[in-house]
Amino acid sequence: MVAEPGGGVSAEPPKARHIRLTSHSAAAGTPTIQWAAPSAAERGPVIGTTSTRAHRNVIGTHSGSYSVYRALAVAAGALSPAHRADLTNTDPTDVIGPYPQWSRPETIVSLDPWGAMVSEAFAAELAAGYDIRPTIAVTKAHVIVPEIAAAMAAGRLHPDGRVLLENGAALVTKAAIEPVWFLPGVAARFGCTETALRRVLFEETGGMYPELVTRGDLEVFLPPIGGQTLYIFGAPRDLADPNVELTARVHDECNGSDVFGSDICTCRPYLTHAIEECIGGAQRGGVGLVAYSRKEGRALGEVTKFLVYNARKRQDGGDTADQYFARTECVAGVQDMRFQELMPDVLHWLGVRKIHRLVSMSNLKYDAITGSGIEVGERVNIPDELIPADARVEIDAKMAAGYFTPGPVPGLAELKITKGRGLAR
Repeated sequence: MVAEPGGGVSAEPPKARHIRLTSHSAAAGTPTIQWAAPSAAERGPVIGTTSTRAHRNVIGTHSGSYSVYRALAVAAGALSPAHRADLTNTDPTDVIGPYPQWSRPETIVSLDPWGAMVSEAFAAELAAGYDIRPTIAVTKAHVIVPEIAAAMAAGRLHPDGRVLLENGAALVTKAAIEPVWFLPGVAARFGCTETALRRVLFEETGGMYPELVTRGDLEVFLPPIGGQTLYIFGAPRDLADPNVELTARVHDECNGSDVFGSDICTCRPYLTHAIEECIGGAQRGGVGLVAYSRKEGRALGEVTKFLVYNARKRQDGGDTADQYFARTECVAGVQDMRFQELMPDVLHWLGVRKIHRLVSMSNLKYDAITGSGIEVGERVNIPDELIPADARVEIDAKMAAGYFTPGPVPGLAELKITKGRGLAR
């Protein structure tokens, strides 16, 4: 007897099937990928299907971390593994690119620049039966944030019907992007060999993807990690024009602050401050951009982040700024795993060459952006009045560590004085 989806029981044994390993050589006729080719046709489609395995030309599958949920849906019988997406009317609302950066192999290595153009670029392949799926989607939305309504009430922002409506809604173009890694390029960014990168990825995922070490001919990997979402205030085409003022923030996910308003950090205040700055910039005739990446807890995850919170609050002397980074490293083994080396790729996908106003204090983000060839003008820090009391520890520690500030940098004695509240209050 075997259980059926939905709780029933069947007397029929499950159909025996061979387990198909993907560590065999490529099938004849499998489309090849020529990364950074000047056109989609020359580059070739990214095919991470699990149905027609002979067509696969990448390691991994689409949907990033959600691929595991897809597997559960198939196991539960809710989703047919042979399902193919009907892409009718899913085309982007705004055309982005192509830009010269798309054909520079060293410039974009962590996303597929042609990922939003699948229906158009690979219409012939789709008609021939290839299961090719977009890795980027572009749509329109209204964004309503209470802090923007407060800015309107305070007279800092005014509705114009074009960028900001009377009800406080900001009109945006937004894009969702799944990670698509060109392994040789990723290895080069981190200063290691491709062989070393492949082996570590294989070992640290528990051997989840054997092709990493058995299929050197497959250079593209769809990792099971979170992607990113872009929010564009104004015309997306203006992002590529260095003569149009661009206000931008690159923001790494912090669910506790961004969504629930936890006051131990400045993440939500900085995010909403950036949104206000982007709206104001777009109203001045410029364009605004918030790039939101899923790298929860400095890419350490929420469990590790909360363990660090406890360690900070319970240590001798309390939660002091001088121990801010040390406590993270004691628990996680590293201060930060966001590693901004891959972050500028999305800016190059948008054609960005100059950011006139970067709403960020992070030296790591600034160095990564400028190091990739993008000019940065003014750097905008978070106003003191937006810093929650319990987040003073974070801000002072970051300023002392080299983060941007237009004011004085706290010394060691001051860092010992700056203290957060305890767990009991």
